[in-house]
This record gives sequence, structure tokens and C-alpha cells, in this order.
Amino acid sequence: MTAHDKPAPGSTLRRPDRLYQGYIFDLDGTIYLGSELLPGALRLIQTLRQWGKRVIFLSNNPTRDVEMYVRKLQGMGLEAEPSEIITTVFTTTQWILQNAPGAVVYPIAEEPLIRAFRAAGITISDDPSKIDIVVASYDRELTWKKLQIAFEAIWYHRRAKLITTNPDRFCPFPRGHGEVDAGPVVAALENATGRPLDVNCGKPSPVMLQTIMTALDLPVEECLTTGDRLYTEIKMGIDSGMDTALVFTGETTPAMLEAEPRDRRPTWHLERIDQLLPQRYWEDLGWQG
Repeated sequence: MTAHDKPAPGSTLRRPDRLYQGYIFDLDGTIYLGSELLPGALRLIQTLRQWGKRVIFLSNNPTRDVEMYVRKLQGMGLEAEPSEIITTVFTTTQWILQNAPGAVVYPIAEEPLIRAFRAAGITISDDPSKIDIVVASYDRELTWKKLQIAFEAIWYHRRAKLITTNPDRFCPFPRGHGEVDAGPVVAALENATGRPLDVNCGKPSPVMLQTIMTALDLPVEECLTTGDRLYTEIKMGIDSGMDTALVFTGETTPAMLEAEPRDRRPTWHLERIDQLLPQRYWEDLGWQG
């Protein structure tokens, strides 16, 4: 363990005492960091599949679509099918098609999301007088002009809804680094317009949860949500009544967990992802680590 991973005074690591039928995994900070799998991730996923468990990977990162994630995981040695990956590119596109067909959209976003909108036939415009929905997303080419167009559509013309692909404050990188994510873009527009966010299409929203449960086709009590962030995947699991497991390999530290109210803490908290298997299975498999 690094200093980041050491349990805070008075805290204890809690490993699962059972297996589940469906496992929901966050990606960034849980399965990998940067371009490297985190310790134990590969053997855990391979074992769960061998045992016939359902596996779903989630990402709130809208700068990659499903096929990009398939290639990224394969490049790290972890095979994944497109049907096993749910991203906010998909959930945001589907929400617009289902809830606002024909809407004119202005995405503050990168090419994968814009490309998905165009492929789905969604109309895109940067004319504030025509915009029905502003999509605040992870955009590494964010400019004042983009914020101004969104501001005018929401506040001046009083017509546009504000939705987001994800509320994450930052995207974690290896060695403690990170990048500003979509959350600050949402916060800037909420502050400027005085209007709250209308819809979140990523974790921890019902939009994302419903997509996951449809893909798994399992009861909530037979599923486990795993991730590194208390306010996204862990919150989503707790809100749905699902068991949750927090790993200390991404954003959340043991000290941050200790500061949470007890009714908002995950069911399990682990040093690393392969500790999702109860200790007795480690012994049967001959695992070390």
C-alpha cells in the first residue's frame, strides 16, 4: 500500500463475504489508471467470467465511445465485448432521443460525443436562439465562447435545458495527477445562469442505473457496484439499494470515507479490486498479494 491507501485511524478494510451474480465496475481508478491495469484487475475479471458471473463496465468519461473502450481494454490485455460497456456517450444520446426527439442541441464536448449525436440524427447548433438543450461535458478545448453560447441559450433566450454527461469534478491520472472534468463546466453554467442542472445522464443518475439494470437483467440484490468515487458509482448503488464496494486506488482516500455519514458508506471497502473475492476463494485459487 502507498501512503494514499493506508487506512485512516480507526478505520478497517471490509472485504465481501459472498459472491454476486452481477458485477458492475467503474473503469478509471478502479480497473485501470492511465494505460495500465490496476493490480489484480485481470485475474479478478477472468475468474468472474469463468464462474459465469455477469460483468458490466461503466465510464463517466464521454471522450471515448464503446469501441474506443473495447480497444483500450484489449490493449491492456483485458478482453471485453461492446455489450459489456456502458458509457455516458451512449446514455446521453439515448436520453435525448427518448425524451427530446427533434431537439436542437449544443454540446460543450469532444468529438466522440459529437460524432454519436450526428450518427443518431440529433441536430446540433451554436445559435443560442435555436438551442433547446445544452450538454455540458468533458471538453479539453473549452473556451469562453462556448460558455457564452450556452449562457445565452439558457439565460437570455430562456429556452434551453442544461444536461450533463457526468458530474465528475476531475478525471484521475496515475501518480496523483488528474484533469478537470465535466463537473466544473456544469458549475460554471449553474452559477452564471442561476439555473440548476436539469438532467445528469451519467453516474449516479437513474438514467445510468436503468441502462445498467436493463443490460444485466438481474435483481438489484444479486448485483454489486464497485468504484473509487463516493459521489458517483457508490452513491448510485446506495440509492438503488444495491451492495457497493469502494476501492482506494482512485479518488477516494480512507480519510474521505471516514468523513462520510455511516448511512452513505459503501458495504465493502478494499485496498485493491481483486479483494472483491472473499478470502476463502483466494485460498482456493492460491492467490497471493
